[in-house]
Amino acid sequence: MQIAVLLYDRFTALDAIGPFDTLGRLPGAETVFVAERPGPVRNDSGMLALVADKGLDEVTRPDIVIVPGGLVEEQLKNQALLDWLRTVDVTTTWTTSVCTGSLLLAAAGLLSGRRATSHWLALEQLPAFGVEPTGERVVIDGKYVTAAGVSSGIDMGLTLLGRIAGDRVAQSVQLLIEYDPQPPYDAGSPDKAPADLVAEWRGMSPAELG
Repeated sequence: MQIAVLLYDRFTALDAIGPFDTLGRLPGAETVFVAERPGPVRNDSGMLALVADKGLDEVTRPDIVIVPGGLVEEQLKNQALLDWLRTVDVTTTWTTSVCTGSLLLAAAGLLSGRRATSHWLALEQLPAFGVEPTGERVVIDGKYVTAAGVSSGIDMGLTLLGRIAGDRVAQSVQLLIEYDPQPPYDAGSPDKAPADLVAEWRGMSPAELG
């Protein structure tokens, strides 16, 4: 089984690494990082790079595709990337995204008429693509699995790992990565965070959010 993690300029690192460190532990799986061209790809802060092993033309039939979020505005117009998503989706078993990666799936026309999630600041953009937004942390609609913001990619990876390999394998991975969240603050969603903080971030421009 081949798992393809898509990289593009200004992606969010944890969106890619969370699923890599969970779903990527699937027994017998080969995980490949793929981008338009092989080589280093910078994250949204520009301070970290992951290396794409292969170009889009070299990965044509992955079993699972993972699309991380990030500063996706330019990528929503990137026809090479969108065409690749449409092409590989024909034969994928699972097509997945984390955070604003769902906007890329939606822009490729893959989520039309489906339920999906995204980062809470991006949910309102989904209806423009004919997608029903939901604030759930992980959403499964057919073979499409979308996760909410950033850290939820870990949950998505474990959820899908359980679907594919069974609960015990998923529980083992959770145990081995010691994923036992006990955050010091209860402010991880707009429903829980202080209202003025939520309003402050809603007022930011996309460039400021990056």
